[in-house]
Amino acid sequence: MLPSVIICLHDGDYGTGIAFLISIGVAIAVGGILALLGKSAGLRFQAREGLVCVGLSWIVLSLVGCLPFYLSREIPSFVDALFEIVSGFTTTGASILTEIESHSRGFLYWRSFSHWLGGMGVLVFILAVSRTGQKRQGFTMHILRAESPGPNVSKLVPKMKETARILYIIYIVLTVLDVIFLLAGGMPLFDAVCTAFGTAGTGGFGIKNDSIAGYSPYLQNVCTVFMLLFGVNFSCYYLLLLKEVKSVFKDEELRLYLGIVFGSIALITWNIYGMYESLGETVRHAAFQVSSIVTTTGFATTDFDLWPTFSKAILVCLMFCGACAGSTGGGIKVSRVLLLWKILKRNIRQVLQPRKVMVVRTNGQMVDEKILANTNAYLAAYVIIIVFSFLLVTLDGFSVTTCFTAVVACFNNIGPGLEMVGPTGNFAMFGGLSKIVLILDMLAGRLEIFPILILFTRSAWKKM
Repeated sequence: MLPSVIICLHDGDYGTGIAFLISIGVAIAVGGILALLGKSAGLRFQAREGLVCVGLSWIVLSLVGCLPFYLSREIPSFVDALFEIVSGFTTTGASILTEIESHSRGFLYWRSFSHWLGGMGVLVFILAVSRTGQKRQGFTMHILRAESPGPNVSKLVPKMKETARILYIIYIVLTVLDVIFLLAGGMPLFDAVCTAFGTAGTGGFGIKNDSIAGYSPYLQNVCTVFMLLFGVNFSCYYLLLLKEVKSVFKDEELRLYLGIVFGSIALITWNIYGMYESLGETVRHAAFQVSSIVTTTGFATTDFDLWPTFSKAILVCLMFCGACAGSTGGGIKVSRVLLLWKILKRNIRQVLQPRKVMVVRTNGQMVDEKILANTNAYLAAYVIIIVFSFLLVTLDGFSVTTCFTAVVACFNNIGPGLEMVGPTGNFAMFGGLSKIVLILDMLAGRLEIFPILILFTRSAWKKM
């Protein structure tokens, strides 16, 4: 929060600056108490501890992180302030703000920075820069696996801690490159930094009321490219550093990801052709919105809620699909879509040949049956949570499309939905219960469901 304090002092916004200083004091106090309570903790750290630790940590971080919004009275309601910061940390980009540009720059910086911090993972960042957990066997491994997105988290190097550092180095380098390209297009420094935070974390909080629509076509194209880059599995970048280019191009998930992106752009361009002045402008808007939705960023250059039904249907499908595993994007993940397709094919074949032993392979390697079982369990939990959340949110009385896309947009960490929660709308009109449901959806979606779901089970709290 210190950069926000400095920005507030520079702008003479002392009220918001004091709110940040109080929040920093609360964070130090909470951290100190937890450190004292954890002094006598045991050395054993298993998967259960990792899941509970990640789930509770994100809840505590969100409660502390929303304090500057609430204490400064820039967001007078605590539930609204919590909704906004959870949307930031989970890189959702759904907002309750009806007007953005009137808020202080310190407020806007913290709001955008929450995307960057949550994109790769708050606890992954801690693992990358601190000495925490060196004495606790399994600490780093279980934390990283519980917080990182995807059906399976693999090590880039033998030590998980070094893996975390490599991931963050790649993340920082790509973010800096994004800022440089934005500055080259004439974007002011503050705008470039905040936009890069939203792009890198695939979050989507803009600092303008019209999101990215007011910027030049060059700047919009830069955002399009970098959104797609941050939607790629970061392991691919590591392989490129090792000059294993063939391995990258043979990656099935990457090829499916690019196929989905370019196929969607082509179909939407064909469907909306004639709505804009030229073919170039049509392709630019189609490419931007496909990149924004499939990577679950949520930026907008146009009101896609006015597009034909076919184009909107494609965008809704992309909301479910999401980006690659091991990226900063949300959604089901392309790797899971690929696995589910292969599981379906195998099951159909087993019906025809019940005695034949069949395995699922990706990139030429056999997939462990535990991963396949976890993928099926994830899909079941995914559907159940969306159905129950949708039913609860409909109590507010809004249209089915508004309520359903609001739940899908929050659970998949996308941001905008359709109709009242479209690119020109927001989530302010929902009641307190609906906002709490959507907050839990955002947390569950970002943490791959189980770290949040396990907090509500008795077995998670029983002594072993």
